[in-house]
Amino acid sequence: MILLLLGAFVVVAAVGDLPDAAIIVAVVCLNTAIGVVQEVRAANALAALEQLAAPEATAIRDGRPVRVPTADLVPGDQVRLDAGDVVPADVVLVQAAGVQVDESSMTGESVPVSRESGAELLAGSVLTRGRALGQVVRTGTTSALGGIAAAVVAAGVRTTPLQRRLSRLSGQLVWLTLAVAALVLVLGIARGQDLTDMLVVAVSLAVAAIPESLPAVVTVALALGAYRMARRNALVRRLPAVETLGSVTVLATDKTGTLTEGRMTVGLVWTPDGSWRVSGGGYAVAGGFDPIDEVVDGEALSLLLRDVVLCNDARLTGPAAGEWTVVGDPMEGALLVAAAKHDPGFLALSEQWCRVGELPFDSTTKRMVTIHRSSVGRLVVCKGAPEAVFDALGDPARAEAARIAAEGLARRGYRVLAVADALRDDPDAEVDLDRDRPAGLMLRGLVALVDPPRESARDVVSACREAGIRAVMITGDHPATARAIADELTITLDGPEVATGADVAGGRHAERVSDIGVYARTRPQDKVDIVAAWQRRGAVVAMTGDGVNDAPALRNADIGVAMGNRGTEVARQAADLVLADDDLRTVVAAVQEGRRIYANIRRFLRYGLSGGLAEVLVLLLAPWLGMPLPLTPGQILWINMVTHGLPGVAFGGEPADPVDMRRPSPSPERSVLGGLLPQIAATAALIAVVALAVGLSVEGEGARRTTIFLGLGLAQLWLALVLRAPRGDGGWRARSLEAAVAGAALLLVAGAVWPPLCELLDTTAASASQIALVAILAAVPAAVVAVVGRLYRGSGGSRVPGPGPKGPGDGAGHRRNMEGERGGHHAGEHHAGEHRGDRRRSRG
Repeated sequence: MILLLLGAFVVVAAVGDLPDAAIIVAVVCLNTAIGVVQEVRAANALAALEQLAAPEATAIRDGRPVRVPTADLVPGDQVRLDAGDVVPADVVLVQAAGVQVDESSMTGESVPVSRESGAELLAGSVLTRGRALGQVVRTGTTSALGGIAAAVVAAGVRTTPLQRRLSRLSGQLVWLTLAVAALVLVLGIARGQDLTDMLVVAVSLAVAAIPESLPAVVTVALALGAYRMARRNALVRRLPAVETLGSVTVLATDKTGTLTEGRMTVGLVWTPDGSWRVSGGGYAVAGGFDPIDEVVDGEALSLLLRDVVLCNDARLTGPAAGEWTVVGDPMEGALLVAAAKHDPGFLALSEQWCRVGELPFDSTTKRMVTIHRSSVGRLVVCKGAPEAVFDALGDPARAEAARIAAEGLARRGYRVLAVADALRDDPDAEVDLDRDRPAGLMLRGLVALVDPPRESARDVVSACREAGIRAVMITGDHPATARAIADELTITLDGPEVATGADVAGGRHAERVSDIGVYARTRPQDKVDIVAAWQRRGAVVAMTGDGVNDAPALRNADIGVAMGNRGTEVARQAADLVLADDDLRTVVAAVQEGRRIYANIRRFLRYGLSGGLAEVLVLLLAPWLGMPLPLTPGQILWINMVTHGLPGVAFGGEPADPVDMRRPSPSPERSVLGGLLPQIAATAALIAVVALAVGLSVEGEGARRTTIFLGLGLAQLWLALVLRAPRGDGGWRARSLEAAVAGAALLLVAGAVWPPLCELLDTTAASASQIALVAILAAVPAAVVAVVGRLYRGSGGSRVPGPGPKGPGDGAGHRRNMEGERGGHHAGEHHAGEHRGDRRRSRG
């Protein structure tokens, strides 16, 4: 459309119409400037987040540890790693003492894993326990993290549904306009009209038909949406992505740290004498132990908690604001928090029981053993995987009962630890820690841990379901763990099946993708395949995540949503939207904002195209009524600039309609004008008739142009007041459209009364009585639209379709179900036939 305007500029400049040429250039420059400024502001808003990641590493240089930027590391460097450090590059461990690593950012596994000398650590993983010395083997794009970043760059940037819709619309408008202008030019020349005059008429038609303010209005609407999102801690990297969220039909979300808290919590404790459910989440001190059985032994619970505190290398600091801070392995920290919930005094047990020996946890034995001494004797505590601890018990019957209980907890998605001990009255008693069955070792119980769902996650899933959006969980965790979380969040109501990364790699998920709600044991490339499978079904996919392993999927999805605080820099750079507060509820707010923007753009298109078509009809019909050129290109552009400028910006800020979040979004394949063309045509005809009527009511070519100029402009401004969004109790802030219409009316009238503008626009000065008469007559089209809309609503035509199906299945079904359209509750937004179709689709 901008190219067509530039073509019009060349024509009017060639025929010497310099004022009109200047106005066209001003419009093009204004649109360009608005777009550039808003994109730059969006980029600057994210710059602060990029400062969150300024990683450094402790390298050994000249035999001394020094802090250096990660970017300065090269293969062969040695780096020192302590608990809490981020691994700066791919390294091979030269020395390792009790090392455990959180690789969730790379693999999606929420549980830290042990690593020994000779093992390789990937860049981006985090040491949760121990200390190590590693030798750098790969940096930059050759590292595992860099390889994922390279895949992100190779993916490119997908066009958004709004971009595709507006691209189709602009193409259709341009070709239709060119065809009409060429036809008028040829017919005029065939009738013997002057070529220069006909060129001006053809250019006037082109300028009238094109909503040249649409790029600026869309950009401003997106920018206002980005501003509102930023106030709610959602930072937009690309402006078109603001609307894309409103078109989303599938939300593919990572589990660890996104749907869940990203930290282990003790959920249940089992002893041979009874079980307890542990309340409270995270590292908060609030919570306690609620017995599950009718009769339980409190002594058994105390002994179990004593053991998990003693056989533990983590530390708790705090509490601050009700939360403890864990130093060391998060899982061991969760055990300490559970003990503190039962009795804060348990945290001081290490002062009564002095540790005198230990066997650290390793991947071979899968258990940790510690020896403690006190005045009452010597205590041996063993903690680890159930099978590793059960093999060290001396009571086969008790071991079998515990094994059955452990298997049941594992099926429910818990990570299970077994705890056993042996107390010797003789402080000098010898204990062989390497034996499979230390004499007298007794099982104290099982501790079931889980990475619990975020408190807001279930509400988010429910809100998405109501809005017609399918939520799909993608994780690297065990299928049982993932299924348990998905059941709790009700994700499996829409997709009851669970698929694994092996299913994705073999392509076995593609045909049943609409039935799968959970993907477990996935790899980064699997997530990309899952997103692609949904896109092939015609879905618009949003992917949320925070880890490096999410980055390729974030880029390949229609919109990627990254976490700002705990998210990796690679994920933030790959995403279109960054959640500064890491709150998943912000995604729902962003979806509503996207739908609000799409609805407002449709309102503007109905408003703007009605006025543009009315201008075309006036230009086509006026010669048959004795008015060869009723409007000049400059007058048309002034009308469009005034009526689309301030009101266009105000349309972008119209309030959201709550109904938009209770039904699916329209299909991306549907035209942005779907259902609006009959209203646009009828409204344009009304405006054209009124404009021509006021023009015929006066004598003189100049006076006729001026009254038609005023009639067209004022009729469009009255229409804006009718097409506004439903109003709530928003006070003066909800009246921005009314203020914009008043300001635009003053500018329009100035073009017919202020001498400098009259000279520029080639209008004649109008009297106050003429302006008042034109304003009254110009209100007729808007009044008719308002009355028809009220009658239609009274007949029940504004009934809103239901939320539709659980989610998109095949492409055709998705398109049928998504076609329920918004906005039919005001000013006859949808005709009766379309609503009847909506109701049929809703029942389907």
